[in-house]
Amino acid sequence: MSCRTVVPVFRIEAYVIVSADGRLADERHVMPEALKFEGDKEFFTAALDRADLIVHGRRSHEGQPNSPQRKRIVVTRKVADLADDPSIPKATLWNPANAPFEAACDHAGVHEGTIAIIGGPDVFDMFMDRYDTFWLSQAPNVNLPGGEPVFSGVPEKTPQEVLSSHGLKPGQGLVLDAANGVTVTPWQRTPQTS
Repeated sequence: MSCRTVVPVFRIEAYVIVSADGRLADERHVMPEALKFEGDKEFFTAALDRADLIVHGRRSHEGQPNSPQRKRIVVTRKVADLADDPSIPKATLWNPANAPFEAACDHAGVHEGTIAIIGGPDVFDMFMDRYDTFWLSQAPNVNLPGGEPVFSGVPEKTPQEVLSSHGLKPGQGLVLDAANGVTVTPWQRTPQTS
């Protein structure tokens, strides 16, 4: 009888809405009301309802009625490696400096399926070379000077330039709020050919 190591099979997607200047939060690290649109909220909620696991930093949380039902990994340096979160049901605390991502998924009981990365900036950066799709929503009429950039390298580069530099290409965008010009574009990795 041979033992076979099971390799997790994940589809990694990310979701964020940014201002025209590439920011996801204001200078207090809070998502302002000006960046909240019903069409984007509906798109985001539907995506998270389909996901098998949510990953975010300690300041990020979707705060929706279904949130307590979702398995999640919270990225933090407050634990040595992995731990159950005593304050959030179905949550695993993960310190990426001391445990691989696959170990965090295993601790959360997720071994395949779709993983939704929802921020913040350090968490988005961490998965930059692993995304299958990065869903970038943009509110072109909102500016957040001094706010928190979506990725390191912004505002020197646009979010689109950062995604492109990591091998992601834009797909067909969708209009989420015509009155405010809010769109979402799927940035996808080009399949490698042999």
